[in-house]
Amino acid sequence: MAERETRDDGADMTGFAASPRRILEARWFLLAVAVVVAAAVYVTGLTVLQGALLYGVIVALVGLLPRAAPARQPAADRSPQADQTWPETGVKLLSEALPDPCIVLDRRGIVRYANRRAVEAFSIRPGEPVTFRLRVPDLLAAFDRVARGGAPERVEFLERVPTERWYSAWFARLDDGSRLGGFLALVLYDLTEQKRVDRIRVDFVANASHELRTPLASLVGFIETLQGPARDDAVARERFLKIMRDQATRMSRLIDDLLSLSRIEMKAHLRPSGEVDLGTVVRHVRDALEPLARELGVEIETVLPAATAIVVGERDELIQVFENLIENGCKYGQSGGRVVVTVTSGSGGGPSVAVRDFGPGIAEDHVPRLTERFYRIDVDASRKHRGTGLGLAIVKHILARHHARMTVESRLGEGATFTVTFPQAAPVTKIDLGKIAVQDQHGEAS
Repeated sequence: MAERETRDDGADMTGFAASPRRILEARWFLLAVAVVVAAAVYVTGLTVLQGALLYGVIVALVGLLPRAAPARQPAADRSPQADQTWPETGVKLLSEALPDPCIVLDRRGIVRYANRRAVEAFSIRPGEPVTFRLRVPDLLAAFDRVARGGAPERVEFLERVPTERWYSAWFARLDDGSRLGGFLALVLYDLTEQKRVDRIRVDFVANASHELRTPLASLVGFIETLQGPARDDAVARERFLKIMRDQATRMSRLIDDLLSLSRIEMKAHLRPSGEVDLGTVVRHVRDALEPLARELGVEIETVLPAATAIVVGERDELIQVFENLIENGCKYGQSGGRVVVTVTSGSGGGPSVAVRDFGPGIAEDHVPRLTERFYRIDVDASRKHRGTGLGLAIVKHILARHHARMTVESRLGEGATFTVTFPQAAPVTKIDLGKIAVQDQHGEAS
């Protein structure tokens, strides 16, 4: 019976049917044999007929002998994705086109690519386990389920450092789950603004109802008095109308401050990107508050550096910060007669601004609570100066958004110093999408 051969494509051929193909594949070997036989005929005593017969036998053997079957690779090894370590260029470009942070993970949880928004939000780098940056148990449990072949999942989680931020994480596989080298996509949606809006709505109702109750009660009482016993009393009417106007103005300032605080909280998770010169901001605030200082009998002195003190920030918000601090220094440190504002460029650290008054100072037990909403050291003095109790709370939230810190130093009878220190500007990381394809050829993460 003829010998059978199995082809690579799975079809079977008889040995005789396969002979021409084998001879064709061995043509260079047979050509070399022909040269050797011809040399033997020329050198030795072989006749041409004997040489031809010898060559024919060799050709027949080549055509009939079975060919060694090639070693088969396991099915997993033949898969183009089996040994793939880094995602393809198309996956990278697609992730960069998304409006949200996107991280491409392998099935072990190693980051294989992170788009620009993910790098900016989480400082995550390819080649590191995702647990280095995201250590939320519910998030990791969802990843394990999806990596084992489960359906895509969504998980909400809270990040508290450096600022409080809510995210919704979406896990999904980038293949059918049958290949060992498949990847998973982790897309993160920022829910911070939505959560803050809900919280602000609740806080606004609670705070507004508490703080507006007193002036509203006063207004209602004076209106009833003017409608009743004091209807024809011109002197009482003028006095009551003045008090009513003051109370209405207080409510207006309170609502303005609450709305301002709400707007700042809504974007607390967004880092400012502009450049601001602190010296220019302080000069602007000094000029704006000069009439108030003159009315209170206070002089505002500024000590500015020769060089510029540049910080990354939003100019209008920084103006609001130093307006609050310098105005408080003028009002509550009025007895000292002056307020000194010192700007330093920060040769060893970040730039800073110190606002010092020479008034009665602040008791030590009050200092930790100064930035709480509606906290007042002296309620009567605060109302006398038309304070709402929200100024330093606004300052705290603006500085948190700018990654700045404020310290307070005070001794009774020696005034108080509020110092705001900014971080040094860090270089902005940029990703060149044109280099992704070149880096992908070397099997490296972009």
